[in-house]
Amino acid sequence: MGINGAGKTTLVKLLTRLYDPQEGRVTLDGTDLRDFDPSEYRAQIGVVLQDFTRYQLSARENITLGLIGANHREERLHQAAQQAGASALIEGLPDGWDTLLGRQFHVRGQDLSGGQWQRIALARALYRDAPVLLLDEPTAALDAETEAELFAKYRDLTRGKTTLLITHRFNTVRLADRIIVLEGGQVIEDGTHAELLRLGGRYTEMYAVQAGAGRFRRAGLAGRS
Repeated sequence: MGINGAGKTTLVKLLTRLYDPQEGRVTLDGTDLRDFDPSEYRAQIGVVLQDFTRYQLSARENITLGLIGANHREERLHQAAQQAGASALIEGLPDGWDTLLGRQFHVRGQDLSGGQWQRIALARALYRDAPVLLLDEPTAALDAETEAELFAKYRDLTRGKTTLLITHRFNTVRLADRIIVLEGGQVIEDGTHAELLRLGGRYTEMYAVQAGAGRFRRAGLAGRS
């Protein structure tokens, strides 16, 4: 967690070797990431970035691109879509899995909302079935109901994986085994939700602001009813 500009997305891009550090190094079990074969290293990671690509291809291709060069796994494809909350969306498209997404190449292409594209991107990362999952604001464009449904099954969705989740939403982050707070590119706090609240530092300040905003919104809605 951290405010905008704290370095959260930069950290994910360093971990995936989309960036290499200009100073210092990033290591895995003490070995510099630059010493690993990039293809073999990245095969161990599934990732959803904030600026994920909206492929102007079919729904099926959009998800199976998560594992290029591998034998197609139909069962895994449907499982990934279900886990990401995208099954009903895809089945409701005019041509189902074969529907062309986006209108860049054809006027009959099916355009999607930001939240729908985000579910497709999450399904693509899950189809990869990698042991490490990096999620950078994976539900930012989802409505509150869909987000709550997704994270209600979050533990099952990531079972057996090491997951790094970047989020600003405290109803999500409190599920984490370990919470790291970044500020100015530095780790300033590290602990569980309960530990960081007891600490009374930056995490507590951010939590109080969001909780206060939530109470304000609920009060406003109640006042108009």
